[in-house]
Amino acid sequence: MMDRRNADAVSADAHPLRHLTEAQFAALGGSAVAYVKPVSGEVLSRMIRDAEFDASEEYQLVMSADGTPLMVADTKDAVAEWLGDKNLGVATLH
Repeated sequence: MMDRRNADAVSADAHPLRHLTEAQFAALGGSAVAYVKPVSGEVLSRMIRDAEFDASEEYQLVMSADGTPLMVADTKDAVAEWLGDKNLGVATLH
């Protein structure tokens, strides 16, 4: 049996959100939308100079749609727990 939803699906590359500029994405949700992005400790050390991160570790960076860093965690579970009581829409980056 063929699932009609699959036949009508649009490829991930054709999704309109993939082609938004930073300004367009920020205007979309402002402070109501956040995204979660895996990032290396090396990158975080350059972004946040007052903190120390293990350069070889991968961390989870939560940022608002306008580019404001909201939270850094060492696990996806910690991010999920932190987001649990927040009123944010979350977009994940792949």
